Amino acid sequence: MLPTFDPTATEAGSRILEDITSNAGHIQEQVLEEILTKNASTDYLKGFLNGHSDKGLFKNKVPVVDYEDIKIYIDRIALDGEPSRILTNESITELLKSSGTSGGKQKWIPKTAEEGERRAFICCLRDTVLNRYLQGLSDGKALLFVLINPDIHTPGGLVLRTASESEMKNRKDRYPQFILCEDTNQSLYSQLLCGLVQRDAIASVGTYFASGLLRVIKFFEEHWQEMSSNIRTGQMSDWITDPNCKRAVSLILSKQMPDLADSIDLVCQEKSWEGIIKKIWPRTKYVLAIITGSMAQYIPALEFYTGGLPVVSSLYGSSEAFFGINMKPLCSPYDVSYTFIPNMAYYEFLPIDNHQGPNCTNRKDAHLKDHIVDLANVKIGQHYELLVTTFTGLYRYRMGDILLVTGFHNSTPQFKFVQRTNVVLSIHTDKTTEQDLQKAVAIAMQILQPLGFFLLDYSSYADTSSIPGHYVLFWELQLRPNDDTPEFDQVKMEKCCSLVEQSLDQKYKLLRNQSISTIGPLEIRVVKQGTFNVLMDFYVSQGTSLNQYKTPKNIKSEKAIVILDSRVVGKFYSREVPNQDS
Repeated sequence: MLPTFDPTATEAGSRILEDITSNAGHIQEQVLEEILTKNASTDYLKGFLNGHSDKGLFKNKVPVVDYEDIKIYIDRIALDGEPSRILTNESITELLKSSGTSGGKQKWIPKTAEEGERRAFICCLRDTVLNRYLQGLSDGKALLFVLINPDIHTPGGLVLRTASESEMKNRKDRYPQFILCEDTNQSLYSQLLCGLVQRDAIASVGTYFASGLLRVIKFFEEHWQEMSSNIRTGQMSDWITDPNCKRAVSLILSKQMPDLADSIDLVCQEKSWEGIIKKIWPRTKYVLAIITGSMAQYIPALEFYTGGLPVVSSLYGSSEAFFGINMKPLCSPYDVSYTFIPNMAYYEFLPIDNHQGPNCTNRKDAHLKDHIVDLANVKIGQHYELLVTTFTGLYRYRMGDILLVTGFHNSTPQFKFVQRTNVVLSIHTDKTTEQDLQKAVAIAMQILQPLGFFLLDYSSYADTSSIPGHYVLFWELQLRPNDDTPEFDQVKMEKCCSLVEQSLDQKYKLLRNQSISTIGPLEIRVVKQGTFNVLMDFYVSQGTSLNQYKTPKNIKSEKAIVILDSRVVGKFYSREVPNQDS
């Protein structure tokens, strides 16, 4: 039974947090025992444990799996309507669509009512930490931009939602009515408009992912004049027809406010939008968004728009489970570590050789189980792949996340999210990971940053239409003074191409240096402003949730490549063969 408390009562929340992080190993053993006692009779676990709930037997017999291994069980529940007890004796109430993919398709993760309570508990712990570090939050309002899609029902009768949609729809009483609007443009317009009317009351601004906040800023840039007009006249635009939006906004936009409209115009008419969030919402104390993992690429852009406000990445979670909280929310966004909360799930870890890439985890299961360590026995400075066993039917499940142990809070480890184990680019025998590509792009951008450029977003694909094939990167660049048509120096852009290549691994360099090249020179295609918003719109139109959208770093959709290619304003190639000695 999880303790209940008011997160604004910082002292009570802190006591609970200190208690559970001081007994991490013991609590983890209790969690595993509870999971096995509850679920040993499920179809899945009976196949390995014969109905027993012995922890030693679990560690010896239950295999390490990924999503494809358990998909058949989830499909029986989701598609065929078979009972939850196939995987868990908690009643599955809905399926969560993950923001990650398996084989190019979203994963469907079981969720129960009890899991909702566990997630609410860790969010209270997170809020306790935020209230401790950021005084006065309870005196203002949080402007958290949230967008939802219509519910989908599986053939087996379960609702299919994202984790954020589940939160909104299961706790409707906590959120404004326009959050429930399923037209994303009307909803976002209404949320921004209400945020502007109450601009002096806003204490924090946020979205789930950093990329989503940049989308909000771009939307605001396109609509601020219309919003200002609405505020000036006290009338909402005619194209906002959703009843939830109209009803909610009418409660806030109830009269003409010309002075407020003038103050918004004054800020938005400035040539540069540097610091726009702080200027529009002057009482804002911090910006909330996930900025770890693949979201780290957006940190420079966020720093530009936030005007020096702290960017807080407060929670490490997923559709599968919520794992940890950031105990130092005001730290640099590059230094975020998460303290795992030991009563959320049972955690295990596969050690990763610090000198190897993630592919070293692709060993046979018989060898994997020999190397697994539990939460209490991880070591500082070591990299691990996370395995999770949950109350909701995942057992020794590979999350695909690589974590670095950075320290301990009491007896509980703290982890920095390093990368996912996915390969984003592959030609011939080369395999380039998302982290390798992100590091290479960051190094190359050092050429352009002194010129005032920052990278809004990027993606890539392996172009095999010619021989040899080569890697193509799409870059959307912006100058710090807003400029829709920046000019690109040919020599410097070619140097960027060369630096990306030079920063990739030795295998790539070897294939580029062969007498008969297996990989051709890397290409950067610079795209127009707003291109990655157009790409996002495409994926959202295909059913992706805007809340959980992450720009795919490896484009496989031919339609998506056509969208990007149609907006290219410059093409540049590497003119140097990468040096194998560095």
